[in-house]
Amino acid sequence: MFAELIIFIITTLLFYYIYVYKKIHYFFRNKDVKFLPGVPIFGNMYDSTFGKKHYIEDLETVYKAFPNEKYVGLIEGCAPIVLIRDPELIKIITIKDFDYFVNHKQFFDEDTDPLIGGSLFMMKGDKWRDMRVTLSPAFTGSKMRLMMNFMSQVSYNIIDYIKDHVSEEIHIDDLTRRYTLDVIASAGFGLQVNSVKEKDNEFFKMSNKLFIPGLKQKLAMFIASQYPKLSKKLGWKILSEETMSYFKNTIAYTINDREINNIVRPDMIHLLLEAYKGTLKATQAEKDDIGFATTDEVLKPRGGIRKWTEDEIMSQLFAFFAAGFDSVAGAITASVHELAINPGVQEKLYQEIKEFEENNKTLSYENVGQLKYLDCVVNETLRKWPPSIFMDRVCTKPYELPSPREGGKPYRLNPGDIVYNMVNVIHMDEQYHPRPHAFDPDRFSDENKHKITPFTFMPFGMGPRNCIASRFALLEIKVILYDLVLNYRIVKSANTKDPARLKRDDFRIKIFGGTYVKFELRH
Repeated sequence: MFAELIIFIITTLLFYYIYVYKKIHYFFRNKDVKFLPGVPIFGNMYDSTFGKKHYIEDLETVYKAFPNEKYVGLIEGCAPIVLIRDPELIKIITIKDFDYFVNHKQFFDEDTDPLIGGSLFMMKGDKWRDMRVTLSPAFTGSKMRLMMNFMSQVSYNIIDYIKDHVSEEIHIDDLTRRYTLDVIASAGFGLQVNSVKEKDNEFFKMSNKLFIPGLKQKLAMFIASQYPKLSKKLGWKILSEETMSYFKNTIAYTINDREINNIVRPDMIHLLLEAYKGTLKATQAEKDDIGFATTDEVLKPRGGIRKWTEDEIMSQLFAFFAAGFDSVAGAITASVHELAINPGVQEKLYQEIKEFEENNKTLSYENVGQLKYLDCVVNETLRKWPPSIFMDRVCTKPYELPSPREGGKPYRLNPGDIVYNMVNVIHMDEQYHPRPHAFDPDRFSDENKHKITPFTFMPFGMGPRNCIASRFALLEIKVILYDLVLNYRIVKSANTKDPARLKRDDFRIKIFGGTYVKFELRH
């Protein structure tokens, strides 16, 4: 019996190597696309799979291997993927020929993980387009103006908490997650939570479970990303049933309470209820100046608005929470870390904020755009520590990429083929951003930002599938940084890593060793 099992395993591995692994290599070679040979089963992602490198570092190895190519072949597990490294081609794929690349790669299945699988991020085709048009009015400047108040209230809680811990070493990763969680709880769910005082509140504990997965969830994530058909057949949930039930019940209770008691609060639940009823309307176009990184809405309605179910609207609120909680916290943490190890940058930012505060007294949606250097600091953080690794797109109809190099031959993409439009490694490419590892906000000054090559700074994506909530995210980051720098000097502590390096054993963009700093009162 044991011998038969060994024979079966060896036969299976040989079959895989000859008919699957080799097929991928011949696939790229026959299409005249350069690639790096991978490791069976893991492809080019072997080191990151076992925590030897970050996922980005494996991608960067392939990206840098052929510097003169517009695109190269990436072997991700058993999947051949086209890695796009030319900014002009990224522009064509994400904007000019967007109709050929409407969809994201399917990662969460709607049947097994309905809350996130049914979200705008995972929707496809016309359904995605209709939902995007429906939700766009919820993220306009006029709506963000109303939500900024929620952010400021939570920020004051953070400032008050630090007053009791001045000169103590503070774990910023934890603090910023509590800030973004409370902002989402207030602006998204209509809940009043103070996570720095009530450290073990249920909302925070359940939220953390989303981003600290157990072994089964990690395995489910790997299978879902590399072998989606197998994942669907197994029916494994990436997100735990306990967590999903908690958020679904919380959302349902809040919606029901508002309907029964006729409660109106200018937050995301209210806006999504309007979308559900078909009464959410776009306001007249208005000028806003949230920041250089803000994305614009480019889709227009095509007639009647689709009727959405309550579950579909509920999915959008959960996705808004999931995206805004961890990603924004990571950006704020990176900003604080960089300010601590770059005191010259911090002092320049403080002088701007101090002068602004003397003239304006209160930070508001109308005047936040005056803080030009704050915008530069946030942009430089998003360049060096972007929440996005790439913009994945699935080809929906036959398409011909131009030749990868002069004298090469065009590459035909078929429906279902996947392309990765690179973000992070382009942000860190010295060809586009000299001294990429240096934290230099002046890259984004009014005098310099015109020098940035288009489509080499894309923290919120590009084209119709860009981040719908970029205004919200930028405001959330700027509000807390403004209050922190105005009230405290951020200084290095014993555990502050300098220089800041990428944490390898995490798919997310995190700083190795975490971020620990001290705060000193300015007044």
